[in-house]
Order: sequence, then C-alpha cells, then structure tokens
Amino acid sequence: MTGQNGSNGRIRGTGKRRKEPSRRRRATAVAAWTVAGLVVVGGTGLGYAYFKLNGNLKAVDINAALGKNRPADVDNGSQDILVLGSDSRSGANSKYGRDEGTARSDTAMVVHLNQGHRTASVVSIPRDTLVTRPDCTSDTSGKTVPGEQRTMFNSAYEVGGPACAVKTVESMSGIRMDHYLEVDFTGFKKLIDQLGGVKITTTQAINDSKSHLNLTPGTHTLDGEQSLGLVRTRKSVGDGSDLGRIQLQQAFIKALMEQAKTVGVFSDPKTLFGLADTATKAITTDSDLGSVKELTGFANGLKGLGSKNVHMVTLPVQYDPADPNRVVPLEKSAQQVWTALKQDKPIPASAIEKSAGDKGGAGQVVR
Repeated sequence: MTGQNGSNGRIRGTGKRRKEPSRRRRATAVAAWTVAGLVVVGGTGLGYAYFKLNGNLKAVDINAALGKNRPADVDNGSQDILVLGSDSRSGANSKYGRDEGTARSDTAMVVHLNQGHRTASVVSIPRDTLVTRPDCTSDTSGKTVPGEQRTMFNSAYEVGGPACAVKTVESMSGIRMDHYLEVDFTGFKKLIDQLGGVKITTTQAINDSKSHLNLTPGTHTLDGEQSLGLVRTRKSVGDGSDLGRIQLQQAFIKALMEQAKTVGVFSDPKTLFGLADTATKAITTDSDLGSVKELTGFANGLKGLGSKNVHMVTLPVQYDPADPNRVVPLEKSAQQVWTALKQDKPIPASAIEKSAGDKGGAGQVVR
C-alpha cells in the first residue's frame, strides 16, 4: 500500500462524503471483549474438554516478532490488550465478499484493565486514522515493510499482520500491549447464537440497506446475523459516519457483556463448554494467552468486571483538513488518553472535549 494517504481504492474513509462505501465494514472485535469470559473451563474436570479446546486455539508469538525494542513492561497489576476485528474473506467468511488473500483490521480497541481488574477503559481507534506506521516484518513473506507517514491505521494489519498492528499501537501510545485478541465474522455470529442472542433496546427505527438490518423502535433479542448487522450499521444512525458507528458498537458491547452474565457462563458446565468451544475456534491470541490454562486464568480475573465499570471512548481525532474521509489524532488530547492509561487512572473528560468522536446521537440509539 503506497501513497501519502494510504488510499489506493481498497481502503475506506471515515467521513460521511464517501462514495459507495464498501461492504468490508468489520466490527467483529466486539465479540473478543467477552471471549475471555466464555473460555473459563476451570472446575469442569473434563480432560477431553481441555484437550479439545486447546486444539481449537490459534496463537501468534508477538513477543518474538517484535523483540526487545518495545515500551517498558510495567508491572503494576494493570493490563493492556489490543482487540482487533479482522475482515478475512477466507473459509466461511467468503459469503461476505471475495477472498483477496489479505485482511485488514476495521475495528480496533485498546482495552486497559485497571489494577484489580474491577474497572476498565476502552479506547477505540478509528480504522481511517492517519498515523505514522513503523517498519514492520510481513507475517507472510518475512520481508521488511518500510514504515509510512500519513497512512491509514488499518493498513498495519494488512501489510504486517498482528505483530505490525501491535507495533503501530505501541508506537502511537507508548504503552506495551500485554495481550492480543482477534476475532472474525463467522466466529462473532456463532458466539452470539451460542449465547442465545443479545437483548437490546433501540430508541429509533434502524433501516440500513448496507448492513441489511431492519429494526423497529423497542426491545429486540438479536441473533448472530442481526448482531453482525447492527455493529456494521453506519448510514442510518447518527451522522452516518464511522465515528458514529463506533458509538453504536460500544453500546452493543455493553449489552453483550451483560448478556454473557445472564446465561450461566460462569456456572453451568454445559453452557460453558458450548461457549468455550465456539470461542476458542473464533479467536486468535498472542502466544501468552494461547492455551486454555492461560485463558482460564485471564478470564477468572475478569469475573468481577461489569459493563457499568467500563468507560469507552474514541481516540480523540479531527477530520483531516486535506481529506474529509480521513481523521487525524488530536495530539495533545490523545496524549492525555495514553497518559491516563499509563498511570492507571480514569480518562479525563477534557481529553475528548474537542474530539470529532463521541459526538452525535448514535450512541443513544441502542440501550
């Protein structure tokens, strides 16, 4: 991918003036936020379950790929996890478009678990944010991919895979990512169906021809396909921008977290195994989380975390003066966000006051 703006006709913009938005609008990372809670298998006493679930997992050795030239690993009890939704068209995902042999990360969230893991801050990074991408090593060819200025954030995953995405986030934030989680379309849908659907309330009708979602105002229990449609919805909510869609995704995540608590995820072994089997097939993790034992320990640490204790914001950005289909970080405000995470403190309201994100009514459409 070349060009100052990283645009070659294959990556989409954030602004609402885009022509013919592509169908590649991925928001499957919302499922990954609850994946840890769905893979708790401790106490089942089933050796077969452990063996089977371990065999489902896919892991990437981020530490080996990035080496020692990374931000300091701060051991204060907090954790930072990069959660991505990939848009791979291979396998069962082919129904959503032609497999071009590459994938991008159209949804990205930095999840900061505070010390004690009783509260969390989540920072959504818009896919079309123009960033300085560092040099990366391609995860397919093994060749060095030169860094680039003013290139779209989601190009990092495309050119260098998970390790390059992590490296780019660490370069932006100055924060070492402790873990990595990735989920795709099909996995997302199956997780929702295994949960028995997710109950939401819409405050207005949603009729979106692109995501194929039609909902009247009121309470609905969405199945996997409908949930995927909801988190892909853009044109029919708020101002029609991707920044508004991020708000819609964030509202859905909180509903998803609450739903997971109501179906016996942490108490019913049968439900637990079904969810764990689906979840471990759906995700890719870093190698430190690439076993049932490690995921179990991680998930157990999240059992006390409720949606009311999760603060979600969008990385402070403004529309790029040179291209309204792109956004650029508000450097001082973004630094406030990253500093708060580094210091294990809440993100101050002043950090997002001037941001183009977290505005409009999209966040109020789903409750």
